[in-house]
Amino acid sequence: MRNRTWFGRGGVLVASAAALCVAAACGAPRGPMQRVTIPKGASFRVAAESLAAHGLVGNPRLFAFYAKLLRRDRTMRYGTYMLARGTSWNELLYDLRRGKGIVHTVTIPEGYDLSQIVPLLAANLDVSHDSLEMAIRDTTLRRELDIPTPSLEGYLFPDTYTFPDQVTAHEAVATMVRRFQQVWKPEWDALADSLRLRRHDVVTLASIVEREVRKREEGPVVAAVYLNRLRTRMPLQADPTVTYALGKRPGRVYYKDLRVNSPYNTYRVQGLPPGPIGSPGLAALEATLNPAKVPYRFFVAHPDGHHEFRTTYREHLEAIRMVRSQARADSAAREAAMLRAARDSAARAAGAPLESLPPMPVRRPRR
Repeated sequence: MRNRTWFGRGGVLVASAAALCVAAACGAPRGPMQRVTIPKGASFRVAAESLAAHGLVGNPRLFAFYAKLLRRDRTMRYGTYMLARGTSWNELLYDLRRGKGIVHTVTIPEGYDLSQIVPLLAANLDVSHDSLEMAIRDTTLRRELDIPTPSLEGYLFPDTYTFPDQVTAHEAVATMVRRFQQVWKPEWDALADSLRLRRHDVVTLASIVEREVRKREEGPVVAAVYLNRLRTRMPLQADPTVTYALGKRPGRVYYKDLRVNSPYNTYRVQGLPPGPIGSPGLAALEATLNPAKVPYRFFVAHPDGHHEFRTTYREHLEAIRMVRSQARADSAAREAAMLRAARDSAARAAGAPLESLPPMPVRRPRR
């Protein structure tokens, strides 16, 4: 009788929990990792369904019931997890309670400099700015890469990274530097030698090409322009180096900006700047190491980002006038189209036939 009394409702629950543990909580052979995001504020049932959708749990309702029996359904950390298929239910519940397997994904865009990368890492990895500032000045990493500048500017390779929870600033920075080393191909050293450049010079020039180029196919030509200037001892006169010296975001450069006193101002200082002005991506590095065989020394950008390349300064001035004239004509055409659309819209609202309206005045661009 005593055993039957004990095996009442509570005994059924205990037996159910034991059966679930034996039948489902024991793990199967480990399978591929799955990325699962449990949004903040989600219920455990939502989390269970998300785990099931990624093949980590066979029956989400049973898994939620099992968690409730063990009182683990209210102790869950939110975030993005990397979990292996075949993980037992007990391990999954432990991981969700402790946050084991939580990862942080960070994408570093091509061309970003340290002033942009540091706050991005700090916000996504929950590490301090001070620890990151120390990490990007790590002497061991700089010595390993033979970097003469006081920071790792240019060597935190732009890519998408997945970091484990509680990663340190030094670990994150070292991972990004290791990625740069993986990308740099052994044969690139010979290409750099053929251009009479060190690897640091290549990364520096590639960082300028990265900032200048919006059309990828123009990268080798822009690189050739700068290399031609270096060979003829002509100042690089690269606008992105000026904005970097001023601590400004890339954009328009004014004549007053060219007076900034900085070794990165390539309008005043001969040759390459001391180091990169951002992190060049793979395309910019390859373009710099494989420049086009062209005689150009000048270029001017159209509003849409593509360039006009010229060999002589006289041709360059003509190209500037042509680009500006075209830009004014395009602006006038856009303005006329907007006015025409506004007129037509007003006519439709008033119910007037469009053919009864006077023609739009044509605004001719100034020469």
